[in-house]
Amino acid sequence: MAIVDPIGGQLMRFANFLVLAVCLAIVSPMQLSAQVQSEPPMTYERIGRILAAIDPDLQPQGNGFQMVIGGVPMIVITDPAADRMRAMVRIGPAGAMDDALMQRMLQANFDAVLDARYAVAGGQIWSTFIHPLSPLETRQLVSALTQTVVAAQSFGTAFTGGGVQFGGGDSNALQQELIDQLQKKGIPL
Repeated sequence: MAIVDPIGGQLMRFANFLVLAVCLAIVSPMQLSAQVQSEPPMTYERIGRILAAIDPDLQPQGNGFQMVIGGVPMIVITDPAADRMRAMVRIGPAGAMDDALMQRMLQANFDAVLDARYAVAGGQIWSTFIHPLSPLETRQLVSALTQTVVAAQSFGTAFTGGGVQFGGGDSNALQQELIDQLQKKGIPL
């Protein structure tokens, strides 16, 4: 059962309106259109050049690439016909997951792994980022690759894509519970 807080909801909408108004006052419409059109559409060739700058040992394979970021093997696949791309890091066998781990993984998808997502395919657990190809910008791609690697590295522990969490889910409380448990064991945080 949801608790409705009309006053708090109105205050939140007003605060959001103020933030939007300030942002619009700071960034003129001409600046916005210049930013939107600042990069050409992402293509297989462009994504390949960006990935090669990240990993000089990049291995092209068909419509995709194999690479390593921070010691973590990653696959990046493009599908120009469908205008989609996918970055993936294999975490491990899905058969090893119990119900509690599956639930925690899905909770993290809601609020903690940011633009990355946990997924199960082919009997494996994956950290993945999926996005339309052509509108993808360089900064988004680099951020997504980072989040995908961090999500894979933090699977089973923090379940995070790095940076801030979206909130409104279970992850903040669960992570605070872990911090409280560690502090009770005498570990200063």
